[in-house]
Amino acid sequence: MKIRLMIIAIIACLNSFSQKVYSVEYANQSDVKVYVVKYENQADLKVFKVKYSNQSGENNGKWFFTDYANQAAKKIFFVDYENQADLKLFFVPYENQAGWRNASKKQLLY
Repeated sequence: MKIRLMIIAIIACLNSFSQKVYSVEYANQSDVKVYVVKYENQADLKVFKVKYSNQSGENNGKWFFTDYANQAAKKIFFVDYENQADLKLFFVPYENQAGWRNASKKQLLY
């Protein structure tokens, strides 16, 4: 019984570090304000949207968008202008393209 509880606790801890995000309606509800750039070379982070939560990465650009805020590790708000953003994103079409271009902003998603 104790072993089962330990395994469940370990799995829960591992899942809490994944990049599950929720898009909020207002900037003051967010942890990070993001702006989607037009070109890959303008981005701080290249993001690939995964289909299932267990495919999300650990701060490596593989994001799963949750249906509810309490399921997410980070709440984000999409801003209209680049100068309002904490982080600039570019959505990539393939999983192997995801990752950080500007590692100095990595702490924003921990």
